[in-house]
Amino acid sequence: MAIIIKSDDEIAIMRQSGSIVAQTMQKLLAELRPGLVVKELDAIVRKEFVKHDVIPTFLGYAQPPYPATVCVSVNDEIVHGIPGRRVLQDGDVVSIDLGCTYKGFVADHAVTAIVGTAKPGMRELVDVTKGALDEGIKHLRPGNKLGEVSHAIGEYIESRGFGVVREYTGHGVGRAMHEDPQVPNFGPADRGPVLKKGMVLALEPMVTVGDWRTRQLDDKWTVSTMDGSWAAHFEHTIAVTDGDAVVLTVP
Repeated sequence: MAIIIKSDDEIAIMRQSGSIVAQTMQKLLAELRPGLVVKELDAIVRKEFVKHDVIPTFLGYAQPPYPATVCVSVNDEIVHGIPGRRVLQDGDVVSIDLGCTYKGFVADHAVTAIVGTAKPGMRELVDVTKGALDEGIKHLRPGNKLGEVSHAIGEYIESRGFGVVREYTGHGVGRAMHEDPQVPNFGPADRGPVLKKGMVLALEPMVTVGDWRTRQLDDKWTVSTMDGSWAAHFEHTIAVTDGDAVVLTVP
């Protein structure tokens, strides 16, 4: 089950972990431009994480071990893209997913941005995905069922004519990157555990212009849309409080 934050010290550590991830993300976004070799983003993360004395949570994760510190997914790639020799082009839509571990606590954060000039429909995709995350955060209140969060996210996306990825979800986060419960981005509102003060969750809507079905590439990590349509991905690490939820992945 998701970690329950019980002390001011723990929340302070998670805030610092989230701040480091968010600051590093801002540096990565500032580097996005036509002609950038995607692998350069991994080099920036390594340098920043050494400076802040944090562990790159993604590096070596799972099997086969993830080979980089950051996920960079371009155009039809949804999540888990491995930064390599690809060169960004004007009009690419780029999703960056980043996590660090600080004093034993994990923060997880993702942002999608457009390189240069947006193609028709691309800005709406990005805006709807970000809006869906914001909509989910509004429902992260103690006493609500987790399904209310999932339902709000899915309804927001589908009512605007976009596809909701079903095979990958948000999750609890804290001492480990992926903790229970899973947080789908769709589904009925009356399901799932009741939210409690102190829970920390990573909400991460993944949205497609076309069909929601996915495929995994030969590298065993990168996930793309089955139909080749564009995708976007946003994520925050968020703490449930007595009132409004608190986003931890902010500078």
